[in-house]
Amino acid sequence: MSQLTIGDLEKCFKDASDQRKGYIGVLISMEGFPLPEAIINESANFDTKLAYYKKAYDKHLILKTFKGIRIIGFAHGNSFKALQRSL
Repeated sequence: MSQLTIGDLEKCFKDASDQRKGYIGVLISMEGFPLPEAIINESANFDTKLAYYKKAYDKHLILKTFKGIRIIGFAHGNSFKALQRSL
């Protein structure tokens, strides 16, 4: 499996918008934590949140200000349960 990129994240947001999904879940790996953190973004925030991710993370989805934090997965869906299955 190839490494995820900011382009893949952009595609996820576009697909979610095009398909009128209610949520995007983003899985974050953090140095020092045994399990990843899941962040759920509601559709009303898609544009603003994508702009934030593009500003804060590099092309390899590593946080620009701290290399120990990276986005390791994402998915869209219409329920938290759907996101949980996908992530």
